[in-house]
Amino acid sequence: MESPIQPPARLSRLPLPTLPTWLKRLTGETRTRILLLYAVTLLAVMAMAVPVFRFFLFAEVDARVRENLREELGAFQAEYEDWQATAPTTDAALVEFIDEILRSHLPEDDNFLIFILDGQFYRSSPRALPEVLQSDGVFIDRWLTLEESGWAVVQVDDPAVGSVIYKTLALEIEGVPKGLFVTVHLSAGERNDALAGVKIFVQVGVGVVIVAFLLAWLGSQQLLHPVQQLAKTVKAINETNLSGRLQVGGSGELADLANTFNTMMNRVQASFDSQRSFINDASHELRTPLTIIQGHLELMGDDPAEQQETLDLVMDEIDRMGRFVNDLLVLAKADRPDFLQPETIDVEPFTEEIFSKARVLADRRWQLQASGQGTFVGDRQRITGALINLAQNATQHTQPEDTIELGMVSQAQAIRFWVRDTGEGISPDDQQRIFDRFARVANRYRRSEGAGLGLAIVKAIVDAHGGHIELTSQPRSGATFSLIFPLELPHEVQP
Repeated sequence: MESPIQPPARLSRLPLPTLPTWLKRLTGETRTRILLLYAVTLLAVMAMAVPVFRFFLFAEVDARVRENLREELGAFQAEYEDWQATAPTTDAALVEFIDEILRSHLPEDDNFLIFILDGQFYRSSPRALPEVLQSDGVFIDRWLTLEESGWAVVQVDDPAVGSVIYKTLALEIEGVPKGLFVTVHLSAGERNDALAGVKIFVQVGVGVVIVAFLLAWLGSQQLLHPVQQLAKTVKAINETNLSGRLQVGGSGELADLANTFNTMMNRVQASFDSQRSFINDASHELRTPLTIIQGHLELMGDDPAEQQETLDLVMDEIDRMGRFVNDLLVLAKADRPDFLQPETIDVEPFTEEIFSKARVLADRRWQLQASGQGTFVGDRQRITGALINLAQNATQHTQPEDTIELGMVSQAQAIRFWVRDTGEGISPDDQQRIFDRFARVANRYRRSEGAGLGLAIVKAIVDAHGGHIELTSQPRSGATFSLIFPLELPHEVQP
């Protein structure tokens, strides 16, 4: 019984060869890629330059050959004219003159002197001629019938010959043509020497490119050290370590990069620190009322009066937490495009309206200073909240006998509002941080009831309008907060 035909075994696919790890790392480096691109570009330019170099080199060789042939022909022509002027003009004398020329003149390499007499090849120097110039060749046949002087360049297919460049001079006796003098050059030797020079040029050029690549690759390591240091520093940076910085030395693009990176990291670290402080402060502000609520609820007994007291305290703490959360929401919305709802505001009645609201905040000597009329564009509710915040802040740092002044003045391109008090003032150190979130200053009268977000909200509102805040204060001399709003919202802050 015949055995069943077995299917051919499946050929296993051979794994493709992979590059060594060190070679992968080497070719993956940016400096290697840049220098390889540079080297390839140089080699490509050299490859395009070689034909051009060869063309001009051959043209120079041909020009030199023609000049050499012209000189040989000129020297012979001068001697020939002297001979005609002094010697008897006979056939025998001409032959004797030619023989003397052949004996006394040895042409340069690849140059040949050929004489044609009476329609036949006579003699040459040197005697041994290449095959293309021998007596049975096409050039001899051409020269046998030529009776006039001239020159020509003829390309030959034989690479051992190259081009045949020749100049001719007709030989005459008393005006009767007797023959032809031909000085010939074969360009193959000169061109082969030129090609050897081109080959050497290419070899030297490639070698120079390779050596330059290696030296540049080694030298670029020092030049790119700041970039390597940047990568190392970035790898070491995480959410718990933002202290990494680059050492800056010298000037130029890499120094600018290092300075820019350090500046960026300073901003990032400041942002992280601010966020961390914000979370810590917000947690503390929320934990305190929650602790109070939990403690009172745990201790609350069955006495209705005690229960009512506890409920009132709990509701008060809940209201405080609600105000705190609302303040956080205001700050969170400050960067949103819909934070402002702008409208045209008439400054005079608007100032009087704010003053009437502020004077009921506390028992103080309230004053209104308003000069100027007109309108400006802004969010009425936000600006009202900012000025009321300043007035509330002033009441917390003054006594009943102190004065709080609300003022307004219309300027050429802006509206200035201010709240001035004669209270305890603000120290220079506190002025540097007073607009930060959760920032509080020391108060010798009583502690602020807020969470330290009031002035931060004021600054956010003014910034959203494209304005700015000015603070003037000295300890025990009161404080003046000025809010300057432009008459029109800048385009970049328009909703």
